[in-house]
Amino acid sequence: MGGRGLGLLSWVPMSITPRKPEPGRGEKVIPGLWRLKLPLPWPLVPHGNAFVVADGDGLLLVDTGIHSETSMGELERALDQCGLSVDMIHRIVCTHAHADHAGQAMSIKDRTGAEILINPALDHMRGYVEDPVGTLNSRLDRALLCGVPVESVDRQREVRKGMSTGFDRVVVADRDLVEGVVIPTDLGELKVIETPGHAPSHVVLHQPEGRLLFSGDHILGRVSLYYDVGYTPDPAGEFLASLDKVSSLGARLCLSGHGKPVSAIPELAAANKAAVEGRLRAIMASLAKGPMSAWEITCALYEGMPEEPRIGWFLPETIAYLTHLNLTGRAVNDGGTPVERWSAAG
Repeated sequence: MGGRGLGLLSWVPMSITPRKPEPGRGEKVIPGLWRLKLPLPWPLVPHGNAFVVADGDGLLLVDTGIHSETSMGELERALDQCGLSVDMIHRIVCTHAHADHAGQAMSIKDRTGAEILINPALDHMRGYVEDPVGTLNSRLDRALLCGVPVESVDRQREVRKGMSTGFDRVVVADRDLVEGVVIPTDLGELKVIETPGHAPSHVVLHQPEGRLLFSGDHILGRVSLYYDVGYTPDPAGEFLASLDKVSSLGARLCLSGHGKPVSAIPELAAANKAAVEGRLRAIMASLAKGPMSAWEITCALYEGMPEEPRIGWFLPETIAYLTHLNLTGRAVNDGGTPVERWSAAG
């Protein structure tokens, strides 16, 4: 699948029981490191984390929160609770190019002149921000090919019409955040490790001496699987390989993009791998009954889930697993139109 993929940026499910977002909050994690809990407009994901690290006479900001009319004020509020300010930020590191992690980067740079570091695999962000209508239409066309009913696609088109991208504009890097880059801070050097899967641009930051891991959305305190599909050959396979890289680091404190800091990083990586393997087995069990569309498989795996998260969250996951099964010789795609179907290989 080339071109515009099915991605999280405009697809966070909205039809879940709403929870009112909490205002921005800041707290010290350890000396020289603070967690900023920033509100998000998505009921399923009501807040995200940014982190600030002491860095000489200024601050390194890891992730930025989403861009909105109130987002800068929420960032200011959270920093103020830590005795810090936005104007102290002189370097911004984005773990990946999703709106809740990089949406506010350029606004902060405008204000402070901060240097921006982000991985260069940005097609999944660039097309969406530059052409949100075209990207949405491409995703909905793909949903039809996967077997989503026309009336469901039409409802999604209406719901998504005019929604904010969560970015003020395309994020432009001052430096590429790639494997082997080292970022100095008062806590020690942060080593960049590329961890694609959840997003093509995903990286984590490892501080070996302090055994810290800024994990973005690669590892959270719970199993939470999502993939940007359509931009790399095998997102699910990339995610599994990235889990192996991270679980061997020896980090003991995981500073993730959502939720509280957690430990037990190898165990969390193993739990994610087990969940992926369980999904793959479930899909193969479905295909053993005969050819199925990606949408039929998604509905079977997530029976009872409302339509919107099925289309926006779980269908891309199913596509990622079917792609992986195809590349590993276990499933085949008939390439049919208007709906393509998948079968067990052999």
